[in-house]
Amino acid sequence: MSAQQPAEQTAQEQRPQPRIWSGPNRTGQTQVNFIGGPVARRLLTVSRIESITPRFRRFYLTGDDLAVGFPYVNFAPSDHVKVLFPQPDSGELILPTPGERGWQMPEGAAKPITRDYTVRGWLPDTRELILEFVIHGHGVASAWATNAKVGDKLGVMGPRGNIVFPENYAFYLLAGDEAALPSITRLLEELPEGAGAHAFIEVEDAGETQDLPLRPGVKVAWVLRRTAGIGGLERAVREVELPAGDDWFVFAAGEVGMLRPIRDYFRKELGLPKERVVVDGYWKRGVENLDHHAVDLDAD
Repeated sequence: MSAQQPAEQTAQEQRPQPRIWSGPNRTGQTQVNFIGGPVARRLLTVSRIESITPRFRRFYLTGDDLAVGFPYVNFAPSDHVKVLFPQPDSGELILPTPGERGWQMPEGAAKPITRDYTVRGWLPDTRELILEFVIHGHGVASAWATNAKVGDKLGVMGPRGNIVFPENYAFYLLAGDEAALPSITRLLEELPEGAGAHAFIEVEDAGETQDLPLRPGVKVAWVLRRTAGIGGLERAVREVELPAGDDWFVFAAGEVGMLRPIRDYFRKELGLPKERVVVDGYWKRGVENLDHHAVDLDAD
């Protein structure tokens, strides 16, 4: 299957999806808004695991540290937490404690390996935080997700605040790879009433496609990396018929190298203003534990 003819999912084709709860957050802003907050530390336990595809797993986490709730805000798909993993050799998991210079490890304790993960959902009735992992065959996080079972522990810190997207646009164009699926799915679930969207998602092959939450006016096109090759996502995005006028918004996320030409297409070729284009590099090929805060894809 070529990038020019991606597999499309329409509202009529989808199977029923579990609804992830989110609170009301209707605002009048037309650009991304950051709401800061305190960083909490939590020791959580795996309560449920769902294998969505062969390489994609959903984890439900719970624990006493969620008794006071979780700062989940509607239409904030870039919100993320820092996940602290047990030591691979010993399984030991010691979390930092607050000190005079911020969060500090107890003397002599090994610092946990950390990775950033999108907040996929929050279920207040059962006090469960939802995270999703891509199984890519290497690295501490992938190894943990492959072998994890109910009852296993994780540390979770954050989020540092809520990154609220604008809800006033009539149309949203979304693009990304597997790493962006939690963010894209949240956006599709929480779209403003009456808004349309077209999502382009690059995955390895047809076995990695998912049934995503859709409604009238929303389409999902799957770009299969194995057949589309390098640049397949960009080519698919370029072929879509874009709305006239300026009542639409772009969000793209995933691998840094894949995103650069997509960002340039919207910002430089089409001339969209910065407030209507959010491009977020979640990872970079060949770089372990990328600091995505330091990746400035939105710079002119």
